[in-house]
Amino acid sequence: MEYRRLGASGLRVPVLSFGTATFGGGNDFFKAWGSTDSGGAARLVDVCLDHGVSLFDSADVYSNGLAEQILGEAIKGRRNRVMISTKATFAVGDGPNDYGSSRQHLIDAVDSALKRLGTDYIDLFQLHGQDYNTPVEETLATLDQLVRAGKIRYVGASNFSGWHMMKSLAAADRYGYPRHVAHQIYYSLLNRDYEWELMPLGVDQGIGALVWSPLGWGKLTGKIRRGQPAKPGTRAFDIAGTGPHFEEERLFRIVDALSAVADETGKTIPQVALNWLLQRLTVANVIIGARDEKQLIDNIGAVGWTPTPAQMTALDAASLTPAAYPVWHQYSFPNLNERASVPYPKV
Repeated sequence: MEYRRLGASGLRVPVLSFGTATFGGGNDFFKAWGSTDSGGAARLVDVCLDHGVSLFDSADVYSNGLAEQILGEAIKGRRNRVMISTKATFAVGDGPNDYGSSRQHLIDAVDSALKRLGTDYIDLFQLHGQDYNTPVEETLATLDQLVRAGKIRYVGASNFSGWHMMKSLAAADRYGYPRHVAHQIYYSLLNRDYEWELMPLGVDQGIGALVWSPLGWGKLTGKIRRGQPAKPGTRAFDIAGTGPHFEEERLFRIVDALSAVADETGKTIPQVALNWLLQRLTVANVIIGARDEKQLIDNIGAVGWTPTPAQMTALDAASLTPAAYPVWHQYSFPNLNERASVPYPKV
């Protein structure tokens, strides 16, 4: 298993981590992801550790805390062999302080997560979403307090906009608070918006990307093609109304390109889609999920090989979309971008 530094920090993480959204199936939404129980989770953890996947990602809202609880049971007795990443911000109750990134909620959220996980520290704690209501100074001061208390070791964010991330980094620098070293983001061949602003920010500021839903909400598995729609029992069918927008013909074009590279390399379509992400700037880790051991081992097969430049170009071309403003305008003036932290598209 390859390890990479997480952003500008000294922490090294495996390039693949296991996402525990499939643990528990505590409500209809997460049942579509999976309903792995404690016994099944322990076996999946065994497989992960056998293959060097030692980072496990969770969140308090995954099956209303059940995913964290099951993960804690699955790693019992081997905490020293694993790293835990978890998140909080979204609502976990009906109370006025049961959501957000306030001091009140974050302290309660971390203490509750530690109890469910059966541990006394979290390796990477991330703000699960952008909270417009709480001053970033309050949030960062609280994270600093939790780091000093030894309850969390590194801090990051998830689903932030560029300006909010930069505002948080500036405040951290101003007051000496811990900087976000990770940004857990949605990124896939199906949706490449991350490249427009967040990727250059990550390169410039030393923020490593942890990619969630790298197979485009289950649509880049190769099971959905022209004349072959999603089937019941899959996430792409059961919660089809959720997730990002995409054009059907573009999906088919991407899957065709993935299939061609899979044929050339002897890999599976999901392995090619995951590996493409590992070649992108700032990506430190790709979060894989699996309902069973077979699916997990297939996903782990995404590492240990490299596509050819021609194969990467083909995948880039099949998935490229017009950039949003002001990025498309900036693309028009290459002489102003000779020192840009992220190369402008060549296809």
